[in-house]
Amino acid sequence: MWNGMATTHITWRDAQHMPENGKRYEVIDGQLYVTPAPSRRHQWVCGRLFLALARLLEEQDHGWVYAAPLSVEFPETEEGVQPDLMFVSRQRAERLVHEGIRGAPDLVVEVLSPSTADRDRTIKRKLYLRQGVRAYWIVDHHSEYVDVWDLEPGGDDPVRHTYRLPVEIGGDSYGVISLPDIFAPER
Repeated sequence: MWNGMATTHITWRDAQHMPENGKRYEVIDGQLYVTPAPSRRHQWVCGRLFLALARLLEEQDHGWVYAAPLSVEFPETEEGVQPDLMFVSRQRAERLVHEGIRGAPDLVVEVLSPSTADRDRTIKRKLYLRQGVRAYWIVDHHSEYVDVWDLEPGGDDPVRHTYRLPVEIGGDSYGVISLPDIFAPER
């Protein structure tokens, strides 16, 4: 006989009805995750990385780079997240919908915050792997490195970059980003 309490399975659609209060709501494996607004330094690094990616990917007409808050929905599993940065290639353009992105982006970037670091390294990495994201980056702006997973062959072993960050997605190379420029202090 089961004596446990009933648990509620939350869907991405449920999360869309949460209050607009500056927090991010994400649903992974039926669990709701609420994240406070990021720090100023977090946003500074995100902004600089967005500009660098846009120069390499958008200006060369490879696809589109987006920044949070923007919804990435996985309808088959009723999951959804709001990564810090995303890239969708022209080959996956049909995934761009009015509400955000429906299906896996090619590249997902998460910039670590104290409240999300463990989730980004474990739960979200597994989500992106099983949903078909091609490349996943975790950016640690405190220690100034980027861990890169190529998720297509299995994605178990990241490569850590501290100076030059090659932008490679699914075997295609798009250029290199200077990490000292990304982690530069605010002016």
